[in-house]
Amino acid sequence: MRSALYVPGDSPAKLAKALGSGADALIVDLEDAVPLSGKAAARGEVAAWLDSLGDGDRPELWVRINPGEAGHEDVRAVSRPVLAGFCVAKAESVAGLAGLLPLLDGHHRLVPLLESAAAVLAAAELARAPRVVRLQLGEADLGADLGVRPGPEGLELLLARSMVVLASAAAGIAPAMAPVSTEFRDLDAFRASTERLRALGFAGRACIHPHQIPVVHDVFTPSADEIKAAEDVVGRYTAALAAGSAVCVDAHGRLVDEAVVRSARRVLSLPR
Repeated sequence: MRSALYVPGDSPAKLAKALGSGADALIVDLEDAVPLSGKAAARGEVAAWLDSLGDGDRPELWVRINPGEAGHEDVRAVSRPVLAGFCVAKAESVAGLAGLLPLLDGHHRLVPLLESAAAVLAAAELARAPRVVRLQLGEADLGADLGVRPGPEGLELLLARSMVVLASAAAGIAPAMAPVSTEFRDLDAFRASTERLRALGFAGRACIHPHQIPVVHDVFTPSADEIKAAEDVVGRYTAALAAGSAVCVDAHGRLVDEAVVRSARRVLSLPR
């Protein structure tokens, strides 16, 4: 999953349009995009929209639910077989996720959104919690919690970003989804920040506007040259093993061992 587009849950027109956005996934938002006074109505609109969906190809569907008991109400109202699962806003503890488990269908999964210092420090535990398949960082709330103002390169949140990537890898779940950016007009700047996040180990990015999706797909889809190089490394290493050696050299004469091959195989496993 390279891209996930947030869509307000209280806008049936935007929900319908988002199906053709090209995003790999949609995250229907019942939290920040919906005012408190409109929560109940939005649940009904999302449930009706989900019920209206027929068969056929479409993005993977998730719902971002509110924290606490309001989130339990969200799940009760909109849980449908067509959903992949729920993104849990402001998740901070495994105990907080546990209350959702009895409400989930058998195939539904959870993506905790880490939006506070406490959540980032609990990333390792959250990544190993039941039903959790991925972590996502929410940097707007996190920045406010920490009292920092991230600059263009986001160095102020580098530690938090790396902790989420490390926790995901250690738990053996899918690589973390990179945080959203409010920049959808200056796509060169958006591309630069997305490339930095890919270099840190994120494997996709959440989006707030359809204009961001092609950039995200371009950054997180391996190029033809990257695929060719990865296939060459795997081929050379396979031949070396057959000849009784655990090392070889790549096309540029650099040493290749199992660690290098693991990275090459990861490139080949990415969506194209």
